[in-house]
Parts: sequence; C-alpha cells; structure tokens
Amino acid sequence: MRSVFLIGFMASGKSEVSRVLAQRLNMPCVDLDSVIEEQAGKTIATLFEEDGEQGFRVRERDALMSLCDGDASVIATGGGTPCQPGLLDMMLEAGDVVHLATELSTALRRVGSNRTSRPLLAKPASEIEALYRSRSPIYRRANVTISTEGKNPEEVASDIIYGLGCLSEGSQDAVVALRERSYPIVTASGSLEKLPEAIRQRLPTVRRLGLVSDDNVMPLYGAGLVASLEAAGYDVVTACIAPGEGSKTLEVFGSVIDTMIAGGLDRSSAIVALGGGVVGDLAGFVGSSLYRGVPVVQVPTTLLAMTDSAIGGKTGINSKHGKNLLGAFWQPTVVWTDTQTLTTLPIRERRAAFGELVKYALLDGALWSLVESLAPKVGAEVLDVDDDLTALVRACANMKAAIVSEDERERGLRATLNLGHTVGHAIEASAGYGTVLHGEAVALGLLATCRVSHRLGLCDATLETRVAGVLSAAGIGTDLNSWLRTEVLERMGVDKKRTGSTVRFIALAEPGDVRTHDIELSKLTGLLHTD
Repeated sequence: MRSVFLIGFMASGKSEVSRVLAQRLNMPCVDLDSVIEEQAGKTIATLFEEDGEQGFRVRERDALMSLCDGDASVIATGGGTPCQPGLLDMMLEAGDVVHLATELSTALRRVGSNRTSRPLLAKPASEIEALYRSRSPIYRRANVTISTEGKNPEEVASDIIYGLGCLSEGSQDAVVALRERSYPIVTASGSLEKLPEAIRQRLPTVRRLGLVSDDNVMPLYGAGLVASLEAAGYDVVTACIAPGEGSKTLEVFGSVIDTMIAGGLDRSSAIVALGGGVVGDLAGFVGSSLYRGVPVVQVPTTLLAMTDSAIGGKTGINSKHGKNLLGAFWQPTVVWTDTQTLTTLPIRERRAAFGELVKYALLDGALWSLVESLAPKVGAEVLDVDDDLTALVRACANMKAAIVSEDERERGLRATLNLGHTVGHAIEASAGYGTVLHGEAVALGLLATCRVSHRLGLCDATLETRVAGVLSAAGIGTDLNSWLRTEVLERMGVDKKRTGSTVRFIALAEPGDVRTHDIELSKLTGLLHTD
C-alpha cells in the first residue's frame, strides 16, 4: 500500500476529502498543516507572520519528508507544497498524487470573507489570480486529477478511488479520471509487447479485437502485434487504411465498419487503433458507432498522437467544409504508448509533431527548457529515444490527461489545448490536408498566437522570436507571413470555436500563462498582418 497525497489550490477541499478517502481506503489520515502546527506549537497564520513564507516552507519541507518516510497514509498537503522545488517528485516517489481541481471563483466562495487563516488569500485579487495561474500547471503533474466542481467530499472520494484503480503499482503515469470511464495513460519505451496483458486487465471479457492501422504502420508493427494478441488467445480482425488525412472520410469509415462486422466482431468485442492521429481519430469513431459503441484501445505510434490526439476521447472524420466536423466523444479504455515506435516515424512527421510539444511547453512553462534542449535531437536525421524524450512525451501526455479530467467536453479549460489551432487549422485546410502536416500548421499557428497576443498587449514581441527559434531548431518551417493569404484567413470563419462573427482565441501572456479572448474575425485578421 502506498500513500495518497492530495494536492490543489487553497480551499479545494483537501482536508475534508482526505478524511472521507482515508476511511474508505482504511488508511490513516494526516493533514500536513496540522502536523506543522503541532510541531511548532503555533498556527499557520502565526508562522507566516513571524517567520515569513520562506521560514514556513522550510518547516513544510521537513514535515513532508518525515511523512514520505513513514507509514502509508492519506495526506492532505498545503496549496503551495507541490510548488516547492523537488517536493512533487518526492510525493510521486512515495505514493500516488491526486490533484483536486477547483475553479478560483469556487475556492474564494468557499473561504468567504474570513481569510485570516490563509495568509496568501489575504492579498489583492490580481495577486491571488496570478498565484492560481502559476500553480495550476504544477498541480496537473499529479497522477490523477479530479474535478471537485458541484461535488461533495463523498463524491470526490469515489472519483479518486476510480482513478487510483487505474494506476499500476509505483506507476509514474497518469489517469484520465472520469469515474467509471477512467483509464490509464501508459508511456514507456519498449512496452508494446506487454499490450495483450494490459488489454486482458482492462477488458477481461473481450475475446475478439478489431485492429485498425495504416499501410505505413502495419508492416512495421502490425504483424508482430497480431501474433502476440493471437498467442494471448484473441481473435483478431484487421483493417488497413491508406495513410494520411485523405482516409478520414465517410467512405473509409463505412468500409472499416463493414470489415469489422464481416469479420465477426460483436458487442463484446473491442477496437485497437495502431497508428497516428488519423488512425486514432477514425478507429475511435468506428468504436463509438459500431453496435452503438464498443471499447477502444489507443496505441499511438506518432509523437503527435502520443501527446495529444490519442488522449481525451475526441474522434472524428473530415467534411469538405472543414476538419473533424463529424465525430463523437468516445473515451478509450487505455492509451498504451511505446516511445520506441518513434524511431521508425518519417523525419518530416516527427519534426512536425514537435509543434505540439512546443504547444505544451507554452501551456506549462516548466517544460520550456526541456523542449528547447530536445529540439535539435527531434530534428536530427536519426532519432535517439532516450529517457529525456520519453519523460517529455509522458509529461505532455499527463498534462493532456489532467486537462481532460477537469473538462471532458471542452467547455472551458480544455479549450486551451487549442492553442495555435485557430490559425493552424485554417492553414491546414487551405493548403489541402496532407500538403501541410497538422503539426507544421500548429507550429505556424503558435507563431500567430504570439503575434496576436503581443498586439493585444499581453506579451513581449520577443516571444514570437523565441518560439520561432525552437521550432527552427527542430526543423519546422516558420514563415508565417507567406500563409496570411485571403483564402487562409477566410477559413478561420469555419473554426469550430466560432460563435457568430467572433472566435474564441487562446492567447499567451508568457509560457505557462494562457488567456482566452473572444475576438471579432475582422479584428483578428488585422492583428495577424505585419505593419
């Protein structure tokens, strides 16, 4: 039994939930702040007043270290505990970390006017908001993120138990926490051979699988995977599609479904998506539709799919009017990532997908230095999949899992994952799908985001230059101006995030500080053009 650490912003309910959870798990319950107060013989507010925040943090670190070395417990931490250097890693080593996600307005409403016991909430509203924004990406590095909105402590504890049930012992991976639809995101080098065992654990009654892949991936990994699945006792029906966005059509969708039905799949079967984003989107939509829905196992083999498209349940195909306009939310049962499959990824696709990793570094500024250092490696002719690259893929995937756990249907927070996509999708659609790869278009969209954000007065003009430098180091084109043509700009009018004549634009103040703005399309066009 490992300890369970609850982290989150002040007034997220950690103390109350820890008591309920500890009782449900039959474990001791410990409140870190109470431990500190007992050791010091003073209240937290008094310690802040006498020793300052720095002095308090020293006591906090010492108390947490002793708890990590002690018996397994449910431990409610302070709002700033995981933000201290090294403490989140310490907790991840000692146990499973759960983030209780709470909107700032909810936290402030819970506290009300009495903030004397919480010194950091006695500050001006602008400073509290800045603190909330700076801490949120750190919290999302937890194994499990649980939204607390509209839930009582008993309901939150139930959600946590579902999420913890998806984690393997000692796992550093994450869970998309959606109660009974929760599922793990497993990222490891050389893990493909363990997939049959994972499917057996997650889907114990399934005996027949429909494997969907494409003509690039199937010859590399399909035969070996089919052999290992059959050796494990599964009947496997395969459908192989042409690679590229051209396969995300109603015709191909129908053909794959016909293959699965003809092959004997029934309502007790499951779909396995082996490939990149196109395969994952199409196979996921097939899974959501076949017999009104069968389980889907996502096995991403591209950098883009590993960190983004395979996670979160968005499935779909394209229309002549735009990208992914037909589809469904259909969460997978597991996302199983073997980073060694990146070694066979064509160099252009690998470089292009790095645009999505840059997006995550802009969402979480702490990843920026790692992305900068890995850019030349990802852009090299031969890829070395080392621990740093696997760690970056895992960090991005885990962030996506946390965001989906907070906002499955993209009603708020999840929209930030569209950073760079408003202009990126317009470029991709205007060029013709496949002419400009998705990651290449997103990379250009990130530059557009920096430019618009600067002209909105949010960030320094040098941010666009910094982002362009990282993209160039990975071998991605950065000539945004050549794409700011009329037909591209008009494509922004069919963006899924458009409402009337405005589009919800994800802007940046700095890496890690994302803002949402509703901008008139005509104004957005003007902000994009150079002076």
